[in-house]
Parts: sequence; structure tokens; C-alpha cells
Amino acid sequence: MPKFGSSPFAFPDFKGATRRLILINLAAYFVLLLATLTSSSAARIAGSLVFDPFSFMHGALWQPLTYSLIHPPGMILATLFELLSLWFLAGFLEAFHDANWVMSLYAVSVLGTAAAALVLYVVSSTLAPSLLTNVNPLFGCFGGIFGLLVAIGLLYGDTQFLLFFVIGIKARYLVVIYALVAVAMLFGQERMYAFAQLGGALAGLAFIRMAPRRGMTFMLSESWYGLRNRYYRWKRRRAARKFEVYMRSQGRTVKFDGQGRRIDEDADDKKRWN
Repeated sequence: MPKFGSSPFAFPDFKGATRRLILINLAAYFVLLLATLTSSSAARIAGSLVFDPFSFMHGALWQPLTYSLIHPPGMILATLFELLSLWFLAGFLEAFHDANWVMSLYAVSVLGTAAAALVLYVVSSTLAPSLLTNVNPLFGCFGGIFGLLVAIGLLYGDTQFLLFFVIGIKARYLVVIYALVAVAMLFGQERMYAFAQLGGALAGLAFIRMAPRRGMTFMLSESWYGLRNRYYRWKRRRAARKFEVYMRSQGRTVKFDGQGRRIDEDADDKKRWN
């Protein structure tokens, strides 16, 4: 049975998608920290980048892409825990998958987290407005981290982690415990965070089930090239039909197959007689 984290200081390699994710979040943290120290409008700027469903529905369409990069300078321990978890989980997955797959999984989980928060806001504002009391905007990369954790629990459920560097626990059980904590939080003041985390987990699960092994970028590029090739084949068939009509008007018969390639009947006759 594979084990991971047998040493308190045994972290995965710092490379590829793991390095990009950590450095992007660190850069965003220090930019916000410097802005807070040098400008009084930093809080207003940060407030426009977190995910607030009300603001999103009134034009702040960039928030699902930016909220995960917002780490308040005053929450340094929470930010440190988030980034260490991100390093640990993303690095583990990158040992078995390429960087594109890990980045796609993380991005889908982050967007799924925002989508779940938006669904909760819309449903609550329609059916139970009282549920929206004391609801704070979303920030931080916890949704993406939960998506990575679900991927590990689903794909490598028998892998053992050391919880608090002491207690050995399988990955699938760790995911179940984390999900139960999130469900319990639904009955507290942080219900939007809890529901959003579950949304990130479901988005990660959907990605694993539906996306190709090489990630969403590879799938989109393959789809684009496939669409372009179908367009060119359609143009070739149309040109072949036009050429057939033109040659008939000249008293000659020319035939093309379904791919727009000319059929050489003389060559077929020669093969038949030879």
C-alpha cells in the first residue's frame, strides 16, 4: 500500500503546475499586501476581486476568475495553510499526471466553487432570503484544493497520508471526513463557504469523469483542430461538386468521392484489364 508524507518535511517536487499555482498565489498575496501598506483604496480593490454573487449578477463577471487569488494580509496563517495544502496535493497529482491536467482540474474546481455559491445565492434569495444573513464574499483557493483532494481520493483512494504528521489515514477517508465537515458547516454561519466547497468537489469529480487525461486545454485544442479540418473537408467537397458541374458543361465527366478526391476511372480500367 503506497504511503505519502511519511516524513513531516517530505513535500512533492516543486515544479510544473504546482510551482505555477504557488507562485501565482504568492505574487497575488504580496501585491495585495503592498497595496494595503501604500494605498488606502486597497480594500476597495480587493473587494471588487472577491466573489460576491450580487456584484457578479450586476456586471462583475471577472470575479469567478480572481477570487481564488485574494488572500487577506491579516490571515497569514490561513494563507500559509492553503498554499502548503495546494503544494502537497497538486504535487502529488502531478507525479501521476501532466501539468496541463492538474491546472485544468484546479481551474474547473475553482469555477465550480463560484458556481455553487451563485446557485445558493439565487435559490436563497428566491425561496428563503433569511439564509443570506451574515454571508461573506468568497476568497481564497479552498475550492480548488477540495477539488484536488477529491481527485486523489477517487483515483488514489488507498494512498495513506499522515494526518497531523501522526495519524495514518487513507485518502478516500480523508475526503469523506472533509465532506462531512463541509456538510456540517451548512447549518452554521459559513453555509456559503461550505456549499461552495462541495460545489468545487463536484466540479472536480465531473472533470475526472468527463475530461480527457491530458486536460481541458488539450481537449479544446483537439476540438478546434477537428472543427477546422471538418470545415476544410466541406470546402473541398463543395469545390469538387462545382468542378463536376463545370466539366459536364464542357462535355466531360469527372467524378469525386465523398472526401472530395477525384476518382480516376481510367486507372480502374487499367487495373481491371491487367
